[in-house]
Amino acid sequence: MTTEDEMNRELEEASKSVEQRILRRLGYFGHFLHVHAGGRGGKQFVLVRLLHCGGQLTQRELQESVGISSAALSEVLAKLEGEGLVVRTRSEQDKRQLDIALTEAGRELACEVARKKIDFEREAFEPLDQARRLELADDLDRLMEHWKLIEQKEREAGNE
Repeated sequence: MTTEDEMNRELEEASKSVEQRILRRLGYFGHFLHVHAGGRGGKQFVLVRLLHCGGQLTQRELQESVGISSAALSEVLAKLEGEGLVVRTRSEQDKRQLDIALTEAGRELACEVARKKIDFEREAFEPLDQARRLELADDLDRLMEHWKLIEQKEREAGNE
């Protein structure tokens, strides 16, 4: 059994490790992206997604496209509709479905947000040449796959 002193020494060493440095940087990048790039489920993301998909989708298609819960999407859509950026109408093909469409104001804002997003993505990686960007993307893909395996093991261990 590990004593408290041994654990404290181990924690002190770990805090200086390259792994801790990487994790701290990943935490910073996650926060930075959330604050500066609009997150994944907010109003801006939904507007840009609609624009990218031609300006109109069913609510179900939009939900699948943005990957957030139907309750969260309904809340975002209510805000967007209240601001005059989207309209929701009953689908002609399936009366149970709602069609979501950008208004002219919504389209203008979505274009502005998309432009800022593209500009940010270009600026964010300026210090890296294309080869280094590809290498970084490959490294992050490997990490993501490994972390998915860790998550799966944790889920399986929780089900036992």
